[in-house]
Amino acid sequence: EITKVLITVCFYVDYLDNGNNKMAIQQADKLLKKHKDLHCAKVLKAIGLQRTGKQDEAFALAQEVTALEPTDDNSLQALTILYREMHRPELVTKLYEAAVKKVPNSEEYHSHLFMAYARVGEYKKMQQSISAQDENLSKTMFLPLAERMVEKMVKEDKIEAEAEVELYYMILERLEKYQEALDVVRGKLGEKLTSELQSRENKCMAMYKKLCKWPECNALSRRLLLKNSDDWQFYIIYFDSVFQLIDKSWTPPAEGEHSLEGEVHYSTEQAVKFIEERITEEAERSRPLRGPYLAELELIRRLRHRGCNDEYKLGDPEELMFQYFKKFGDKPCCFTDLKVFVDLLPSSQCTKFISQLLGIIPLSAPAEGKLALPADIKALQQHLCVVQLTRLLGLYHTIDKKQKLSVVRELMLRYQHGLQFGKSCLKTELQFSDYYCLLAVHLLLDMWLEAGEEMAVWQSLTLLEEGLTHSPSNAQFKLLLIRIYCMLGAFEPVVELYSSLDAKHIQHDTIGYLLTRYAESLGQYAAASQSCNFALRFFHSNQKDTSEYIIQAYKYGAFEKIPEFIAFRNRLNTSLHFAQVRTERMLLDLLLEANISTSLEESIKSMSLSPEEDDIPWKDLHDNRDLTVLFNWDPKDRDISEEHRKRSLEEETIWLQIRSLTLRLVSGLPTLSHTVHPKNSEKTAENGVSSKIDTIRSLLQQLETAVDSGKQFLEQKIQYPVLGPPPTRMAGFFSNGSCQCQTSLFYLVSDIYELDTSGLEDSTEIQERIGNSFKSLLEQLTDLFNKCKGDLMEVRDGILKTHPNILENLVFFVETMSITLWVSSYCDSVLRPFKLSLQKKKKKKKETSVVMPPVFTSFLDYVTELQTLTSNVIDHIKGLEIILTALKLEELSIDDTLLSQEEKKFTKTVQGKVQSSYQHSIQEIGELLKKRLDTIKKLKI
Repeated sequence: EITKVLITVCFYVDYLDNGNNKMAIQQADKLLKKHKDLHCAKVLKAIGLQRTGKQDEAFALAQEVTALEPTDDNSLQALTILYREMHRPELVTKLYEAAVKKVPNSEEYHSHLFMAYARVGEYKKMQQSISAQDENLSKTMFLPLAERMVEKMVKEDKIEAEAEVELYYMILERLEKYQEALDVVRGKLGEKLTSELQSRENKCMAMYKKLCKWPECNALSRRLLLKNSDDWQFYIIYFDSVFQLIDKSWTPPAEGEHSLEGEVHYSTEQAVKFIEERITEEAERSRPLRGPYLAELELIRRLRHRGCNDEYKLGDPEELMFQYFKKFGDKPCCFTDLKVFVDLLPSSQCTKFISQLLGIIPLSAPAEGKLALPADIKALQQHLCVVQLTRLLGLYHTIDKKQKLSVVRELMLRYQHGLQFGKSCLKTELQFSDYYCLLAVHLLLDMWLEAGEEMAVWQSLTLLEEGLTHSPSNAQFKLLLIRIYCMLGAFEPVVELYSSLDAKHIQHDTIGYLLTRYAESLGQYAAASQSCNFALRFFHSNQKDTSEYIIQAYKYGAFEKIPEFIAFRNRLNTSLHFAQVRTERMLLDLLLEANISTSLEESIKSMSLSPEEDDIPWKDLHDNRDLTVLFNWDPKDRDISEEHRKRSLEEETIWLQIRSLTLRLVSGLPTLSHTVHPKNSEKTAENGVSSKIDTIRSLLQQLETAVDSGKQFLEQKIQYPVLGPPPTRMAGFFSNGSCQCQTSLFYLVSDIYELDTSGLEDSTEIQERIGNSFKSLLEQLTDLFNKCKGDLMEVRDGILKTHPNILENLVFFVETMSITLWVSSYCDSVLRPFKLSLQKKKKKKKETSVVMPPVFTSFLDYVTELQTLTSNVIDHIKGLEIILTALKLEELSIDDTLLSQEEKKFTKTVQGKVQSSYQHSIQEIGELLKKRLDTIKKLKI
């Protein structure tokens, strides 16, 4: 009989493995008819139900088995699989807690319980679970949690593996026992640290720095540089330690070694001599190394910063950089190497320095009226490096419009000439001359954003689209296109560009803001949902994935990685971008569905939203955005600074507060249900409704505070660099009147609630206040509509001009109108019962006319005006659509001397993309407003 059961279970597992879930369920039912209490069969059936979409049945069956506290391995493993598929890892911990209680000597169950705690981040319980296990298991799993266990192993000479030494070092470091950690690394145990290059030296260096043992830092870094004079990290430590010793007036002891690590350099003269010796050594090498030459410039920079007069001993920085260019100018890294040291050049010498560099580049002899061009890739790289330095030194920012256009034309000619060197490049490889194109676009962006030259933005898009045909994998071209299209209000081409970037894992957090910042604000709601999903899918999988990484680290002894994985998980859980996308996605879902396909109450319930709960970790928010993802050659005074980063984070946080509070206020509307006994305040309090209105009023106060913070922030008029962080939508939200209107709506909710609880009698003042609110709201909505008027695209003086702010205002109008309708639905739910009550009284008294309270008339007039206003906006949108369709861009003659005839074809393409995107946005906005109009028509008390 047992054999038959086992065979049936095996068949069952095969069905599940092959995806034949229905057959598996049938087999489980047959087995359970004969063996009603077979736990394993019940759980396997539950897995089948889960995989066929019957989650509730599956969960009920699983809980039935869990309640019996099974201890057989098959049932436990099956339940673990099921709970993982249900994304309920916390239930696995309860499962094994029960199993361990019943079978306390099972190493396997203790191990599973430990891993289950690791998955849900229950670190204290991990420690407790290990404490309960036998001696053998403690040796393998108690290591990261108790220093005394490791010390015991050291004394007994039982530490054999490198991972165990790493663990011991890690424990001591976290206990801030730096001297003990240093002794471990320098001692016999440190000899086991062999898997990483210079692992032992790096750990010693870290401890010397913690202990401020600068002589040892200096001696060790000097010794390591003698071995490898190209290791930059040790030059930095060497210089740090030298100047620390100088500041402390340190001198070596009269007898014996200078330090544990040998000879120490403690003066500027010794440092200068040491660097010169490294350079002399390099001169004898067949393949020169960059480290010593850059170290020379770094030492000059530090000496100058300290106000020392010894820098002359090393030479003139301008001449040293010139010599460096001669040696390494044909390497792509030359620009990034010299970028750090351009501050050493006097501003008066910049033009001369650039001319000096250009003078040594082997370019072809130019024909009359032609450019001198490079004959090979090395010469091209050298010239490209000089052009990048020219921009970095600010020389392109001082020239006029005509000169800038001339430079752009020259850069594009050089770009097209350079394409011949990349004819054999694969599609996944970049062209050697791509940076010429990028630099030309940066110049055009300066003209557009600083001088308002509209033609320049079309030229920049043209050059990037052309560049993308030659380098389909160039991420910089794509990122810049995304940024410019979004600034023009065209979201349609952006989705495909972002998708082609093939962003991986953490990039959805670091560069996702480029997409999600503009997703909803440009009216393409379907694409916005997709964009939010890109990001949310990554964030939701993070918790599960990092738990697995932690478990694997425990299994394979990579203990030093565990804190890193935990910190990584925490940083993602507290990501600013995660909080923003989650909030915007819920607002977007409400905008598209609430009171259209489902009621507002059902929508909020499905999202598990509660006005009382705020799950955003405000104090711990991490700004994980990569704000330097776009290449930049701007001078320091125009580049993104730390102050810009702080201000951007402040702005993003205030805007998130406003959006989060708006969401919570909307989620509170369904909780204010109409009370049956208006005047019975005790009954009201008992039902919990009074506390709900208190929550709404508290949130409204918080919203007012956040709005005030936002207004104060905008008063500072902070200007971010051209390619710095994109500003939030906050400025538009305030300037077009959306903020005032939405705030007024939530104050109206408070007044309507007051009318609901006090009744119609003796509420003349409240009714009058509500009537005035209705009139004021209509005026505010009309003002907002007026900000939406105008053409999105127009041709002026032969140049195509765009007005993306009209699109953003329309999106704000739709959002504000949606909130208006949700509040109006609440008004309707309060006033309708009053109307019915009055009609019943009228019938009882058989009166021909009963005087209706003014609030009814006010509400009906308000709803009628809302309907008219919405119809007018829909007509306006239809008008915009007609104008956009009638705009024949292909007939627009492009009077542009900058672009060739071939390039002008790309101009038509980019203008067509923007036009198509605007049409798509207008259609989606119009469709959503029509649905909202249908909702208004139902508001008739």
